[in-house]
Amino acid sequence: MMVWGKVLGAFFGFLLGNIPGLLLGLFLGHKFDKAKQNVAFGGGFRGASQQQRQQAYFHGAFAVMGHVAKAKGQVTENEIRLASEIMDRMGLQGESRRQAQDAFREGKDSGFPLDEVLDDVRRNCGGRFDLLQFFLELQIQAAYADGSMHPSERQILFTVASALGFSRQQLEQRLAMQEASFKFYRQGGGSQQHWQPEHAANRLQDAYKILGVDENSTGQDIKRAHRKLMNEHHPDKLVAKGLPPEMMEMAKQKAQEIQAAYDLIKKEKGFK
Repeated sequence: MMVWGKVLGAFFGFLLGNIPGLLLGLFLGHKFDKAKQNVAFGGGFRGASQQQRQQAYFHGAFAVMGHVAKAKGQVTENEIRLASEIMDRMGLQGESRRQAQDAFREGKDSGFPLDEVLDDVRRNCGGRFDLLQFFLELQIQAAYADGSMHPSERQILFTVASALGFSRQQLEQRLAMQEASFKFYRQGGGSQQHWQPEHAANRLQDAYKILGVDENSTGQDIKRAHRKLMNEHHPDKLVAKGLPPEMMEMAKQKAQEIQAAYDLIKKEKGFK
């Protein structure tokens, strides 16, 4: 948290004008700190390059992830391990991994400016729904990586979703989809060859939830839902719109999850 502007402003303001000067200096110092904070977290990128926007998105994603992890109180070794697993899934190494770790630690700070960072993320995304959705889904995946979600984490995610322009209903839908995705792969052992018969029916229900449809949906509705999700999560399209290249592998995995769920439903429903 940046405070030196306020400290110095208050000090010199008091020397020059006692209490009124202190208050004025404190106000001006706050403005200075906020401006520097915005730059640090990607704010003020109206004329920024694509690379700068991607860097701000990347930093914000891991910083918010650290803040969500801190929601339960003390960040445990398990939370750190799960964050490392997310980095592993992205294939982060060297400098990019160090940057992700640094951002995660910043998010754990008690003075982390969540609202400002999320506001910056939304502005830098230029209102692109699919980029904002990926950001939110990444936070949900990290929070649910151990198969459960603490009420405090859930509450923080509502704050994140609202700041990014998502309604409570939209967040609930994505939470349900992530829970279904977790169970879909746990029951399937990561491969259809490892299915257990007693889990087959449950896995099919999870596949429906991943696509946001139900067992009574028509083939046309299921195809439409699949097409929409694949278009929103297409890795090349996301990167072209501003997703950091370091996150492309995660986008590929998400698209594969959607496709696997669709293939299972298609097989059970018997349509092409």
